[in-house]
Amino acid sequence: MRASAVVLALPALSVAQQIPILDQVKGWFAQASETVSSAIPSAPSVESIPNPVDAATAKVADVQVQRLTIDNHKELIKPGAATATPGIEEWMVFVTGGNNSCFGMCQRAESAFNGSVALLSATPNPPNLAYLNCETDGPLCNGWSVSPPKVMHIQVPQPLPDQTTPVTTVRYIYTNRTTISAPEVAAIHLEEKYKETEPYEGFFHPFNGPLAEYGLNLPIGYAIWGFSKIPSWAFMIGVSFISRNIMGRQAARRSGAGAGGAPAAAPAARQ
Repeated sequence: MRASAVVLALPALSVAQQIPILDQVKGWFAQASETVSSAIPSAPSVESIPNPVDAATAKVADVQVQRLTIDNHKELIKPGAATATPGIEEWMVFVTGGNNSCFGMCQRAESAFNGSVALLSATPNPPNLAYLNCETDGPLCNGWSVSPPKVMHIQVPQPLPDQTTPVTTVRYIYTNRTTISAPEVAAIHLEEKYKETEPYEGFFHPFNGPLAEYGLNLPIGYAIWGFSKIPSWAFMIGVSFISRNIMGRQAARRSGAGAGGAPAAAPAARQ
């Protein structure tokens, strides 16, 4: 009976002896987990990861798109106006319009230009950006002989040491109203696509043409813009009035010449 009691007590003793061992093993695992967690850097929380959309928006905000108008065009685009860094200042001016100047077909081109701002802002040296609305500043568009939708690529050089200013390079780059895209607009700067267009050197050059040098580009632009506002029926009435006046004067001259040139009647012979 005593032997059997001892035999029955053996499992309980063995379990009692294993309890400290299990606690010790648990302690080892806890120390190991603490060691591993201290050796491996913790991953950043979701709140600490910057939002790429916010980062892109902040980057785009650094690139401002100026509005080019009749009042500020002489001060906005000139040597040293955008940056004091020596060299050539690059401008991309998007020319847009409304129903009268663009026949209501500039929406796609406007969206493409707006989308290109994000692409251009990601470059190390983005160009200066501006837009010109021919609907509200028509005289300036006419004085520069530019119509929407186009991109004016302008390279403004810094004055030379002798205070002389080199010629400003201007290119009028046409944009398709139906197929233009943001990468195509951005490629004008990113891939230097502007070099595929010849610089404009005509009479209406915005900065170095004869009209600009004598300050006549804006007055002539106002004159052209004023004529464009005259209805077609008014032109027809004016042309008809002038033509009738000229024809009436010619008819009066012919009748006067015929009356003055008639020979006098010979006197009757006496019998």
